[in-house]
Amino acid sequence: MIGTPSLWSAAVTVLAMFVYMYMIINVGIARGKTGISPPAMTGAPQLERAIRVHSNTLEGMPLFLAGLWLATVYFSPAFPVVGWLPAALGVFWCIGRLMYMQGYMAHPEKRSTGYLVSALPMLVNLILSIIGIVAGFMSVSA
Repeated sequence: MIGTPSLWSAAVTVLAMFVYMYMIINVGIARGKTGISPPAMTGAPQLERAIRVHSNTLEGMPLFLAGLWLATVYFSPAFPVVGWLPAALGVFWCIGRLMYMQGYMAHPEKRSTGYLVSALPMLVNLILSIIGIVAGFMSVSA
């Protein structure tokens, strides 16, 4: 694989920023279509859905980014053969968030698949972070 795990995770971080910016723009578009100006947050289901997608993604983003970078810093060097895994999981998080947005905007009950596709990579990167940190402690004590 070309590039280092940290380069790939940096690229995924930029991708996640673009996904989030797209959601910000989606709120603005919904405001334009519904005629509901800030600071109002309610009044039209389409606007409320756009705001929830944006807010839900913001709520999960610190967990996603922390897991991505902890796994990159600790897991990738400890297990270089699969050092690309945190970044690959990050791509799935981005895809899942877009699926979440598409489903939620269509109908709130259709958000579950996208949620699961984005939640699983967050959980796996958390687990990889723990594995990498434990491996780091074990190599220091050896």
